[in-house]
Amino acid sequence: MQRTFYYLLAVTMAVIVSNEAQAQRKFAVYAVGFYNLENLFDTEHDEGKDDAQFLPDGQYQWTEMKYQSKLKNMSRVLSEMGTDMLKNVGCAVIGVSEVENARCLADLCAQKPLAERNMQFVHIEGPDRRGVDCALLYNPKLFTPETQTLVPYVYELEKDSNRATRGFLTVTGRMGGDHVAFVVAHLPSRFSGSYYREIGGRQMRAVKDSLLRVHPGIRVVVMGDMNDDPHDRSMAIELGARRKIADVGDKDMYNPWWDELSSRGKGTLQYDGKWNLFDQIILSPALLDKAGTKEYAGLTYLKHEIFRRDYLFQTEGKYKGNTKRTHAGGAWLDGYSDHLPTVVYLIKAR
Repeated sequence: MQRTFYYLLAVTMAVIVSNEAQAQRKFAVYAVGFYNLENLFDTEHDEGKDDAQFLPDGQYQWTEMKYQSKLKNMSRVLSEMGTDMLKNVGCAVIGVSEVENARCLADLCAQKPLAERNMQFVHIEGPDRRGVDCALLYNPKLFTPETQTLVPYVYELEKDSNRATRGFLTVTGRMGGDHVAFVVAHLPSRFSGSYYREIGGRQMRAVKDSLLRVHPGIRVVVMGDMNDDPHDRSMAIELGARRKIADVGDKDMYNPWWDELSSRGKGTLQYDGKWNLFDQIILSPALLDKAGTKEYAGLTYLKHEIFRRDYLFQTEGKYKGNTKRTHAGGAWLDGYSDHLPTVVYLIKAR
């Protein structure tokens, strides 16, 4: 415990000097991230899963060489997330989506940039037909998991009952001494229609409400590839994720990404030259300083960012300026993802 305490003091401390009194106060800052890994598949067939495209003789000719290159690329991004503010530390936790299985996560965490931080993961195999799951990576010096559950996505229409898809990975634990919960999601695609993402929004809200009933005061973070923008019904109405902190009621959440897209025109993925912001990290009221006291007695939202690096974008050709994907137009680009990562910073007085 003492070792962890000094580690936090050494590498995550931020001193706020807005006035003379605060100049003597010290703060710990934690980064929480999310990243869609865009089809992190291994090269072997998983029984019962439709992973034929990502086999050596499949559509993408997914060889061991390509797999290892994908792992290297993903680990570079994941290790750099959060370092704009926490230079040598990065993220305490990172939710990820589109990962095939635990082997992929073990191989990912074994990559040098993540292994140097002893990054671990929480994963529960889900029912998705393609075999892609959500997971939570974490630095054990900064976050200690206590419980983990995969809450199923439940279709409301009988005709959909055999269309198993990704559930909501829910992990509770301790960060900075506070009780926190992370819900990692990957809602149905846009091809499914808004209705199915609205179901997802309602069910994520139910997961959040259930956590608060069982653990009053727990700080809840809902994150994921929502396949919807912050202003869409699944987020704004069904989940109840508000645009402004002042508008967040006791049963609502705060979505800091709304203005990034609507006011600043920034997003995390492009379609037909237009930005969307599907990759969101959304916060419960306990994580907000609604009164503006800046006391930060518990983990509190400080700031957010879309993680951008030049290497994440194509620099030439037809898709210049777009995110550099693993594949595009049938060709292997040795890229990263069609999504950009997002990061939220949380602060707490020490």
